[in-house]
Amino acid sequence: MTQLKFFDFKSASLSEKAALMGRAGSSPFSSLGHSVGVRFSQELSSRRGSGVFTKASYSSSSNGTYMSKRALSSVDKEKFAAENYFYQINGTSVSSSSLFSRNVKALDACDDEYGGVVVDPDRLPVNPDAFASTLRFSLSHWKMKGKKGIWLKLPLERSELVPVAVKEGFQYHHAERGYVMLTYWIPEGPCMLPTNATHQVGVGGFVINDKNEVLVVQEKFYAPSFADLWKIPTGFILESEEIYSGAVREVKEETGVDTEFVELIAFRHAHNLAFDKSDLFFVCMLKPLSAQIKVDDLEIQAAKWMPLVEFVAQPLIQEDGMFKKIIDICIARLGKHYCGLLPHQVVSKFDGRPSCLYYNVIDDQDVNCKGN
Repeated sequence: MTQLKFFDFKSASLSEKAALMGRAGSSPFSSLGHSVGVRFSQELSSRRGSGVFTKASYSSSSNGTYMSKRALSSVDKEKFAAENYFYQINGTSVSSSSLFSRNVKALDACDDEYGGVVVDPDRLPVNPDAFASTLRFSLSHWKMKGKKGIWLKLPLERSELVPVAVKEGFQYHHAERGYVMLTYWIPEGPCMLPTNATHQVGVGGFVINDKNEVLVVQEKFYAPSFADLWKIPTGFILESEEIYSGAVREVKEETGVDTEFVELIAFRHAHNLAFDKSDLFFVCMLKPLSAQIKVDDLEIQAAKWMPLVEFVAQPLIQEDGMFKKIIDICIARLGKHYCGLLPHQVVSKFDGRPSCLYYNVIDDQDVNCKGN
């Protein structure tokens, strides 16, 4: 069986190159004549550049690389290797060592709208060695093409490629359950790629019924100082979930009570919280559509309808400036002295996608102070 050995001519020592070239003298390439010998001599003396030789008539490229004219006419110029790799074949099928070349193609990818490249995660090389050589060429290729940021998404099942990419200069950008995203900035100067998500988004549902009772919960997991606190249901919104629908869902999950969104009352912006991320917390006023409570046993210790005056009178509410202000705003809304925000579906020509814009339009004839 023929044994195929990978040989990187650029990274080889001088003695290895000399030995390889000495063997090449008795190979089928010896018929190429004096021009080949000149090429090898230049490589030995300058230790720069590289040579690729095939069986055919030969021409020299601008960088001194010898290629067959036939290969030059058929090669994909967009993806031809910027680096040349040598292989050595040893076996009984040949009388002596010989050399041949292989074209290395760039990773399958598409251009983004900012002059960057997004690598196709479903068409990566099958093993780390092939990935390493292809990635090195791809970076050279993209640099010559004037590309900027490179986005490399590696699925969980291809995690063995992560250290290879990091070794080539890629940096972590973010990770999800099924993949890690790495990036590489080609131009000199500061990286202009957007950073990972900087915020987490939470919602709270202020639910009050016709009896002036507020829907409140006590959580199973809390700091000791909050042991006696009854609070409004809160939680994080899901990916691609609207603020108003997230508030309705959280109340349903924690208490079993169905609600309807009324208005966005206020929001808080805080920094350096979980994992040093910033936090946006939106307080929504909701109207109850049912009354029966069914507690979520995983997160909630207890839930009940609590008279508004008792809820406000809690020491932890009175002593906390932010929570007290939120309650004051909610009470002002109940007294029609405050108008919150309603979501309006709009489409922007910048991206052509629908989104929610929260605002209110106050009508002097509207005694309920509802957005139109």
